Amino acid sequence: MSPEAASPQLAILQFLNSLQSPARILVAISGGSDSTGLLLLLDEAVKAAPHLKISLCAATVDHALRAGSADEAREVAALCASLGIPHIILTWQGDKPKTGIMAAAREARYGLLAAAAESLEADLIVTGHTFDDQRETLAMRGMRTEQLSTGIADAVLFDRRFWILRPLLFSARADIRAFLKERGVPWIDDPSNEDTNYERVRTRRQLSADTGAEGNIRAAWEERLALSTKGAEWLGRYFTLHGGLLGQVMLDGLRQDRAVLDYALGRLTAVFGGQPFAPGRAHMERILAFATGSEPGRMTAGRVVFDLRRDGLYLTRESRGMVPLVLPPGEAGVWDGRFEVANASASGVRIEAVGVGTKPRSSLIPVLVTGIQPPRVGAVNDLTMREESSAPKDLRALDSCDEHRNEGGWGRGLPKAAAKRAIAASPIALPFEESVPTAKSEGYVRLMPYFAPFDRFLTRFDFIFANRLSSVFATAPYARLPLRSIDGKTI
Repeated sequence: MSPEAASPQLAILQFLNSLQSPARILVAISGGSDSTGLLLLLDEAVKAAPHLKISLCAATVDHALRAGSADEAREVAALCASLGIPHIILTWQGDKPKTGIMAAAREARYGLLAAAAESLEADLIVTGHTFDDQRETLAMRGMRTEQLSTGIADAVLFDRRFWILRPLLFSARADIRAFLKERGVPWIDDPSNEDTNYERVRTRRQLSADTGAEGNIRAAWEERLALSTKGAEWLGRYFTLHGGLLGQVMLDGLRQDRAVLDYALGRLTAVFGGQPFAPGRAHMERILAFATGSEPGRMTAGRVVFDLRRDGLYLTRESRGMVPLVLPPGEAGVWDGRFEVANASASGVRIEAVGVGTKPRSSLIPVLVTGIQPPRVGAVNDLTMREESSAPKDLRALDSCDEHRNEGGWGRGLPKAAAKRAIAASPIALPFEESVPTAKSEGYVRLMPYFAPFDRFLTRFDFIFANRLSSVFATAPYARLPLRSIDGKTI
């Protein structure tokens, strides 16, 4: 995992020595030069160092997007068999989107790789991304923003389950191909790599030989790591979560270093808005100008209502645009980008927002909220969702309280309007078919907070901040990196 690797062989040796052992590595191999080189390099290094107690397995994802892809996957399977490496092929099934195909393929690919890792009992996944890929990514992002980009991360936690590591991220594709030629091992050239309809292909052809990318990457990584650490400290000192739905930033927290406030508040906005990314630069400038101003008031950005008061800045989901989620028995999904939902009941359910002024409904499904704290039935943290009424008890209590001090439940001492917005944006579970009766004996709908910018793809640079956020929300911590060291430094 060192950006100063002189060759692919040295990069792989440094990577294996940095791993916690024993370990079983799943190699994602498409048959192209980069992933084939990765497999061969790892195979040679592992066989030469049995004391490391590291084993390999491999998986090929057939996206089924072009003729011949299934044959190519079988060629890869034959190569793995010749090396004695267990291998499986997974095919992307179902209809493919007409737009955004590359992003959809990426989502499908990593989901299938995670399934393969579970099947083959792997501890981590490695991919063959190279320095060439890194330079292309930096160039593409540079055309969209002037901000310093971290580019492709060398370590990403996928779906809170598996770390995806990229040991060749600072090795050149030409060196990997030279290694394969020395071994007499062919690779498959994907014709899409020459298709100028794709931005990456156009960017690749325009890149100069030297862009100074390595220095920029290292600087960006160090900056992001520092911000993650400082952002976590800021979160612990200046942020309070009320009822699992209403965030409060203390006034002193709004007076801290601008870069740290930008980082932390941007990611909180994504979490409360259920969005995978922090707001763009223009929106963040607007949010920061409002949050650090002296005039109380409200504004909306990134699906979040910001309510600036004398005692701080309150954040909650705005009360619109929350699309219902329908789940058959035994299925799971993410509602509004904010809650992971598992239907453990015996009937189909519909998850939707409580909404201000919701009238009681006769058949609600019990909700079980899970986390590291003891499970609570019928509650989202301190919000009660009872079978006899769809309106939370605390919402009813708010009707008779004044603007700043509520008498009942978690809303005590909070601005009435902010508390009502938080409750209105909370989830409720209803039978999908209104005619189907629901009984407690049928089981529960399980809810857990979901962090849209982190829970699907979490880079190691944001790990410290995300882990502190998990603590604030009383959810399970993220899986730690399966490494003993990074860039030669013990972790």
